Amino acid sequence: MDIAALSTSMSQASLAQAVGIQVLSIAKDQAETQTQNLVQMLEQSVHPSLGKTLDIRV
Repeated sequence: MDIAALSTSMSQASLAQAVGIQVLSIAKDQAETQTQNLVQMLEQSVHPSLGKTLDIRV
């Protein structure tokens, strides 16, 4: 194999790896955003006084 072909092959492999890492980074960021949105939604859906008092009549 000549040097030019080897250089091209290595460059393509490096680019593929960089693209893969970037795609995983984007997916991670989206998952974090979705998790934050879910936590906010759950915090807002709970009534503020729900579960804080217990009314018992004997």
